[in-house]
Amino acid sequence: MNEGFFEALAALQCENGVEQALLVEKVETAMLKAAKKAYPYAEEDDIRVEIDPATHKFDIFMKKSVVCGQPNTAYEVGMEEAKLRDPNCEEGDLVECPLDPAAFGRSIAASVKQAIRGDLRDINRTQMMEKFASKENQIITVKVTQVEPGRGTVTVEYDKTELYLSRNEQIPGETLTEGQMVKVYVTKIANKEKKPIVRISRIDKELVRKLFELAVPEIGDGTVEIKAVSREAGSRSKVAVYSVNSNVDAVGACIGPHRSRIESVVKELHGEKIDIIPYSEDAEEFITRALAPATVISTTLSEEGTATVIVPNQYLSLAIGNKGQNAKLAAKLTGHKIDIKPEFPTVEESAEEEAAEEIEITAETDSAAE
Repeated sequence: MNEGFFEALAALQCENGVEQALLVEKVETAMLKAAKKAYPYAEEDDIRVEIDPATHKFDIFMKKSVVCGQPNTAYEVGMEEAKLRDPNCEEGDLVECPLDPAAFGRSIAASVKQAIRGDLRDINRTQMMEKFASKENQIITVKVTQVEPGRGTVTVEYDKTELYLSRNEQIPGETLTEGQMVKVYVTKIANKEKKPIVRISRIDKELVRKLFELAVPEIGDGTVEIKAVSREAGSRSKVAVYSVNSNVDAVGACIGPHRSRIESVVKELHGEKIDIIPYSEDAEEFITRALAPATVISTTLSEEGTATVIVPNQYLSLAIGNKGQNAKLAAKLTGHKIDIKPEFPTVEESAEEEAAEEIEITAETDSAAE
């Protein structure tokens, strides 16, 4: 029986990643509670549990009262048996005798298992919180251990803990493979009070910020600041940077010698394009810069916060971007709605404006006639 017990104990330790000493302590406590439930009239200190994984020793003892005749209750032991344990014992003495856990009954055995599971849940929760509390809103490097073909969920491992990267948190177009090391952003630790769930992402814009913090020493020491980030994962990101030291070029620092720093970030993001934008306190100037790589003739900001941007006709499609991507990212980066117009209206646009004017004039004439 002991061999089976210690095999089960080793399996529990392996499955839950719990230290042996702590697991043994929890099992001893659960067994002690079970023994007290089986022998409710025993005194508090009359029952003892002893588990030694090194020698595979597992025993439960209870102090029983020595009687001269046949024992009448489970709390008594006959003199002959008692003498085997303590040759000097006398009638009425308490002698420690071994108990058979199998005699506890199935219900008590089930309660032991339930208590141990409960303790393991608490241990796992505590260990999870200790391991990941400081990782929330940070980058961690994980190893891909399994890729599920159907749902697309990827299982990764961090410090012997399995985490799950759902399909909608993966970079579009990126194929992760087993054994691959990747960086993920810990967005949140949910359900902290019960069973913590670590949420991780490869598409969160903060992953871009953290990757630059790792790649650019000037950001780490505070010389260069990342003021804002906008991102369309798998396609393009815009990063607004500012230098607190006039002698340090914020954009150059982020790009690095021979583009080494920005390329390291691009590589981690599966080839995602990145625009480094010099930040400006002047909103119009910042919006102009945010529309890079397009050339801007002028930017005017209305009282409502909408920016009207005029660009050369040949740069109109570049400023707007494919499916409006460049304009959307610039708007998210600056926090302003952006209306992009060409320098010279096309024939179609002129016709539309004239038609609008005719409608307006007709409406005014009709109103006057009435």
